[in-house]
Amino acid sequence: MVDEQNLNFLLAYCISALKQCSSWTHVEILQALAAFVYNNGPKCQKYLPDLLGKNGLLVQFSDSAQPDMELRRAAVRSMANLCLSVPGQPYLDESYRSICFQTFLTVLQSSKTSDVDDITVCMLLRNALKGIQSLLNGGKMKLMQTDQIGSLLAVLKKCMFHGLPGLSIEMPAVLYPAPLPQYDKRLPVKQEQLDPAPCKQTANRRKKSKGKQKKGDSGEEGREDLGDAGNESVLGSDMLKLHLEDVRNSPCSDPRTHAADAAYVPAGKDHLSSHCTSWKRVSSSESEYSDAEGGIQSKMRSYQATVRQGALACFLSVIRSIEKRVLYGYWSAFVPDAPGIGSPKSVSLITIALKDPSPKTRACALQVLSAILEGSKQFLSVAEDANDNKRAFTPFSVTIASSIGELHRCLLLALVAESSSRTLTQIIKCLANLVSNAPYSRLKPGLLTRVWNQIKPYISHKDVNVRVSSLTLLGAIVSVQAPLPEVQLLLQQPSSSGLNNSGSATPHCFSSEQWRRAPLSEGEPPDNPAGCRSSEPCWLLRLCVSIIILPRKDSCSDSSANFPSLSSVYEPCPLRLESLQVLALLVKGYFSMAQSYFLELGEVACRCMEEMDPSVQLHGAKLLEELGTGVLQQYKPDSAVTPDQRVPVGMVVTFWTMMLNGPLPGILQNSPHATLQTSACDALSSVLPEAFSSLQNDQQILCVTLLLGLNHSENPLVKAAAVRALGVYILFSCLRQDVMFVADTANAILNSLHDKSPNVRAKAAWSLGNLTDTLIINMETMGQSFQEEFSDLLLLKMLRSATEASRDRDKVKSNAVRALGNVLHFLQLHHVANPMLREAIEESLQVLISAVQSEAPMKVRWNACYALGNVFKNPALPLGEAPWTTQAYSALSSVVKSCKNFKVRIKSAMALSIPSKRECYGCTEQFCQIWSALVVALQKSEDTEDFLEFKYSASLRMQICQALLHLLSLAKSTDLPVIWETVAENGGGIKSCILQYLKSGAEENKVGTHTDLCERERALKRAIEHLGGIEKQLEGKARVRVSTYLEEVLANHANDAELTQA
Repeated sequence: MVDEQNLNFLLAYCISALKQCSSWTHVEILQALAAFVYNNGPKCQKYLPDLLGKNGLLVQFSDSAQPDMELRRAAVRSMANLCLSVPGQPYLDESYRSICFQTFLTVLQSSKTSDVDDITVCMLLRNALKGIQSLLNGGKMKLMQTDQIGSLLAVLKKCMFHGLPGLSIEMPAVLYPAPLPQYDKRLPVKQEQLDPAPCKQTANRRKKSKGKQKKGDSGEEGREDLGDAGNESVLGSDMLKLHLEDVRNSPCSDPRTHAADAAYVPAGKDHLSSHCTSWKRVSSSESEYSDAEGGIQSKMRSYQATVRQGALACFLSVIRSIEKRVLYGYWSAFVPDAPGIGSPKSVSLITIALKDPSPKTRACALQVLSAILEGSKQFLSVAEDANDNKRAFTPFSVTIASSIGELHRCLLLALVAESSSRTLTQIIKCLANLVSNAPYSRLKPGLLTRVWNQIKPYISHKDVNVRVSSLTLLGAIVSVQAPLPEVQLLLQQPSSSGLNNSGSATPHCFSSEQWRRAPLSEGEPPDNPAGCRSSEPCWLLRLCVSIIILPRKDSCSDSSANFPSLSSVYEPCPLRLESLQVLALLVKGYFSMAQSYFLELGEVACRCMEEMDPSVQLHGAKLLEELGTGVLQQYKPDSAVTPDQRVPVGMVVTFWTMMLNGPLPGILQNSPHATLQTSACDALSSVLPEAFSSLQNDQQILCVTLLLGLNHSENPLVKAAAVRALGVYILFSCLRQDVMFVADTANAILNSLHDKSPNVRAKAAWSLGNLTDTLIINMETMGQSFQEEFSDLLLLKMLRSATEASRDRDKVKSNAVRALGNVLHFLQLHHVANPMLREAIEESLQVLISAVQSEAPMKVRWNACYALGNVFKNPALPLGEAPWTTQAYSALSSVVKSCKNFKVRIKSAMALSIPSKRECYGCTEQFCQIWSALVVALQKSEDTEDFLEFKYSASLRMQICQALLHLLSLAKSTDLPVIWETVAENGGGIKSCILQYLKSGAEENKVGTHTDLCERERALKRAIEHLGGIEKQLEGKARVRVSTYLEEVLANHANDAELTQA
């Protein structure tokens, strides 16, 4: 490190020397300058005009017109070192960044001249690539212009293939966003380069990995350090086809066998034998160049590999610097597409992954491809396999589907051909990213099956990282768009499928008594192999459990020495953690398959939570939560699972008894790890209510006591999880009727509602909403007895806290307004008469009205409309008399006409239809305003700027029709003139909507969605009867007009119904 004073002296000296000394000294001076400015860029600010200004020294020396390539290279290196960022220090100004970027780009775009040696060119390109990478990473430079992005991507693509044996391409100056592959001109190369023999090279790679590389990939890495290009194994097209046949025909054998078989070519048919010699296979006596020349060639290949790696690393920085939607415009330039008949295949990242001789470069290409695939779900969601091949053009959706299929094919080829463990790990991670983002429900089945079968043998690979990434891929398969029929079939395959017995580190049957609980078929002998039983668990489930709980075998990877903290008893910790995650994903996505081993999986979770390692405990708690959630989903009212297919309540009680007698309470009480306590709280909140009521009394008390205690935790994560769990428990029928429990829970929730953490307040507001739902349920089921027992002081506290929370941030506000509506619905006459409560009631009503009218998020507004509807249900409130009534009706009338969100309109129309008496709507003027607003809302029910809202328009019309009929059934004689006026003006529109309302009710009745078959017709008849009675009392022309109009509507409906039946 150089202090600032000495650095200033040295920089001034270098700049002066460059200006005054002879040109033959400039290269060495620039080399010294590069060393001085390395990681010292922020300290060089005052010298930047001399170095990077318009006529700066580095700009002059790095110019494309500079004849001395060594001088140009040294200048570019100094410029690249200046671009390095130092954390916490100011970066280059925008003007200097722009100059540097343009200089580096010009260097990369320059063509090689014949008088410059290849190694110097490689060093120059490498420095320019490092400079651009530094600009993108440290300077947070954003590539905005299409030409700028396209120019950079074009040179990066060219550099990615720099010096790649057997391949030379010429790229356009700029790449443009395009849905189809762009033209990249192949330059003619020698026959030896076009058709290198993959056979001997691949076989050689396999033999070395089997024979001489007992300790990981030391041989591979050694070659990489020496040259990083010596392991030349270029796969030809015939080789790829042969591999693909292996993938399809023998998906379950060892990958090493695949490569060995693929490398075999019958001697009599080896018509490529004349070209089966790579540079590495040539002996010194047969070569056309001397040993010194061979060393130069090896060195050159090494430098060329570093250029390709630099280009890929720079591309990775580009991906992180631009928006994904911009990046996907260049998808076809870097991601393979299935070639058309007779057309050449375009080069892509997969070309490098398959053909580059350097394992490090192959890994870099796969890392870039993974970054492109990460977060691509929305882009890939348009993919759809073509059902009809006879098309005049290929739709974009089919092009993307074809690209996804080609990615699967090529990555599986790379999988079976790879020998480097590090690169193998990248291939599998890339596959996992692809699987996580591809829309398999829109693609033809089979893609996941091939991936599933090919990845199985790698679970027993010698390298722990490969095994972990293989499990990650399996986890991606079971979590993507679950449940997928294809994955369901894969999980049902016999467990012996896809694993050969030799060398597998994964047990094939239950070898532990703790897991040996598979029920035997009738008449089956106890010693019958598990693979022969139809009732055995799926292969993946058994694999994960065996890795988690069974002792490790001696044949495990030597690389497990990388994890010295592990006991030698079990598998390496990363492998066990990944197995737990896969098991949790399997339970979450395919619970019906895992439920046969519900108690056994509970034991696995228990054993993990009993261990000392907090990470294992944490994943055990997450598995427990998924098991509990799976049961909850089965018992939901709208669940498609029939009662006989559910996990029996008795078994669920046994399950939770085991948990509460096990390590779960200890973790909740004593664990120093907040994340673990949080997961344990979430797990405890997943108890099935029916099972909780059957637990022993002391266990119920234990659960409640633990949660009430954790609600006072100082850690916001734990406190948020505890208050959320209390919000779940308050809905349990066995607890909600206990006034003392409700009161204790209410105080705990209100305490959390004032916490400084926004997350805690949001969870507390949700729980408060559930608590107030419980008050309404108890009021309806238990009557006044519960209302009288509930403390007035606590009710006031709830009202004030909910009112205050309604002014909080949106996540808190949306549930706070829901709670306000429930509390106001719960109030009795003596509460309303209480002076202490009256002020709080008035304030809370004003908050609700403001929330309806505000520009808050739609969830807040529709909850506020729903809350006002609940307020209107309370007969104790002076609805229609109090001043706030006019404000509430005005707010709802405005929203139902003009709100952009149709769900908010629906909720407001629903609220307007709730008051049960005409007096509740106030004076005639107010009633008529509500009527007119609903008619206008009916006319505007299809007016929307957002197409997504249009799907709710039918529901909106139905709700408005219901509200209109409700108002007609309550109308007074003074209301009729305005009603008749609107009917006269808009009678046709109203009539068609009411007919559709009646018709849709009849259609719903046919499918059994309504219990009362004639409710809508009855509402119309009630309105006719009510209006007819009023109109008979009137004199003159106004008599029987509205009722007659409605009778015509009813008659039309009856005629339509008869025609439909006929």
